[in-house]
Amino acid sequence: MTTTAEPVRSAPASRAAGARTLIDKMFKARELAVLAVLVVMLGATQIYNGEFLSEQGIKDLLLNATILALVATGQAVVVITRNVDLSVGSVLGISAFAAGNYLNGGGSPLLAVLLAVALGALFGLLNGALVSLGKVPALVVTLGTLYIIRGIDSIWVGSRQITADALPEGFVGFGHDGIWAVPYLALLALVVLLTVGYYLRSYRSGRDLYALGSSPEAASLAGVPVRGRIMTAYVLCGALAGLAGALYLARFGNVDSATGNGYELTVVSAVVVGGVAFTGGSGSVYGAALGAVLLTSINSVLPAIGVSSVWVTAINGILLLLAIAVDRILALRVAAVLRKKAAQMRSARHD
Repeated sequence: MTTTAEPVRSAPASRAAGARTLIDKMFKARELAVLAVLVVMLGATQIYNGEFLSEQGIKDLLLNATILALVATGQAVVVITRNVDLSVGSVLGISAFAAGNYLNGGGSPLLAVLLAVALGALFGLLNGALVSLGKVPALVVTLGTLYIIRGIDSIWVGSRQITADALPEGFVGFGHDGIWAVPYLALLALVVLLTVGYYLRSYRSGRDLYALGSSPEAASLAGVPVRGRIMTAYVLCGALAGLAGALYLARFGNVDSATGNGYELTVVSAVVVGGVAFTGGSGSVYGAALGAVLLTSINSVLPAIGVSSVWVTAINGILLLLAIAVDRILALRVAAVLRKKAAQMRSARHD
């Protein structure tokens, strides 16, 4: 009897594990598809224009993607929890000016970066508190803070402008220099990306964010501190938007009251195109970063092949709609797989 009972108990478990493996492969395939599209697009452009992937061309591609990839990494963490942060563009803008204003007064570049990160984290804390404690929909909260932060920025900045000649040469140089074709900014963004990705995969608090996005009610019943995890996601998102603001200042050396306007829409597009489901619970920061690289590369590819850049917005919209459609198809396939596996497990128990 002992020898016959063991297979009956292990079979459902093995089938459940197989279902989880299949689901993981389906979502990873989404990221691989984005990578394949990126490689094909860049390869075709290089064939058409032999100078496109020169040393300077690669450097420009990476520089253009770095800021968006950083903000998309933070946004992905929030979207995984089934929320969204529409204030990231405003946070980037005000953090960039805060860092520039501090540097203009003779401050240390390192402290300027830390100031931008702290300011972004503070706004993230505000968003997280309103969403988690006030139980207000994230879309409404962050749309409101978008306008509030933008208003504060406009009043504070006014007609002033921070330009490269008012910044330390080393700070501006860091925004352009690098190792061969790889800018220092891209290396810093890669370190941040790997760190956040490792946190989400290897720490319980990181995995809790996926559980929360999959089902907030089930996560709460399982003992996940829902409010604390939402606060963590928003603080991280705000801090990365603040860091991106400081790097934006180093990259472009120019900040005014309009910096970051409309940036949040591009960030959300990058996250969704990169395979992070807007309904939460699936995707990765690596996919979000790939989405950012894909969208920014389109800006460089079109002029290189002689196409007007006015098509960029339309193409980004098409990619966003395709990503949403793919999310829906994947969700239906996952639901079908789970129903099938559940039926098999029930049949095995009856046998």
